[in-house]
Amino acid sequence: MKLPNLARIFPAVAALVAVIAPPSAPAQDYPVRQIRIVLPFSPGGGTDLLARLLSKRFYEAFGQTATVDNRPGAGGNLGADIVAKSAPDGYTLLMSTASLAVNVTLYPKLPYDLRRDFMPITQVASAPLVVTVHPSVPARSVKEFVALAKKTRGGLNFGSNGTGTTSHLALVMFNQMTGSSLTHIPYKGAGALMTSMLSGEVEIGFPAVISVQPHLRSGRLRALAVTTKRRSSALPDVPTLDAVYPGFDIDNWFALFAPAGTPPAIVNRIHAEVVKGLQHAESKAFMQSEGAEPVASTPAEFAAFVAREIEKFAQMVKLSGAKPDS
Repeated sequence: MKLPNLARIFPAVAALVAVIAPPSAPAQDYPVRQIRIVLPFSPGGGTDLLARLLSKRFYEAFGQTATVDNRPGAGGNLGADIVAKSAPDGYTLLMSTASLAVNVTLYPKLPYDLRRDFMPITQVASAPLVVTVHPSVPARSVKEFVALAKKTRGGLNFGSNGTGTTSHLALVMFNQMTGSSLTHIPYKGAGALMTSMLSGEVEIGFPAVISVQPHLRSGRLRALAVTTKRRSSALPDVPTLDAVYPGFDIDNWFALFAPAGTPPAIVNRIHAEVVKGLQHAESKAFMQSEGAEPVASTPAEFAAFVAREIEKFAQMVKLSGAKPDS
């Protein structure tokens, strides 16, 4: 496989691919002390649970404690900045999501540079958003919904987790590709969005598969499609948006980063343990419950993916005029 020009994407990964040398003594001994996985979000969400699952696998593999350090704030930028400024020795890692790629454009001034200051280790997992409507909406497919939205005087309302979130930017892409003009109503997080959807306050939203599954099973909400190019193993009978509007592809991805300059041998060892950890029965059960799919891409593959995500979200942020929530 021909790799893209990694020097233009992530210089740290270009160095990893280019250098073929025996591991240094520190890399051979790694790890000799506790590993810290910085999570730039509050405890309790899917990303937090996934990070704690990885920390357990690391402890089993390395014999060293791996702790999850929740550092929420500034849309995930507080935790990211901590890792960007940490020693590149493999003992401080960042577990983050697609928000990291969104923030490159959403925030006019960041205290770090995603491409320069981080070494992408791997995309751990991917989970789709679900095109979801209230049962009162007389549409059984995306095409039917778009036709309904276009002929409804005053339009229909779309709820999101907040301005600049992937659920909001998915709306931007949806409006653009379908020619719709849904009215965006931002909420303060996934919980508030779900409450409004269940009450019928908004007709449509793109919640994460994990948060919407119970309400789909109870019939309180209806799924029309998933936002990834592949169908979801959690909702195998739900079609993809890409099948109707080719090129539509947005997901919630979860990934692991290290500070730039981390020795390649250490990066490769961490990557190898993530790959093995995702094969563990507990990891597979968690993925299934979350409606997520394991990925475990190589550092080079993941660097190229992040670069594409930065460009994709940059277009949507600019098109939407989104600004960071105060």
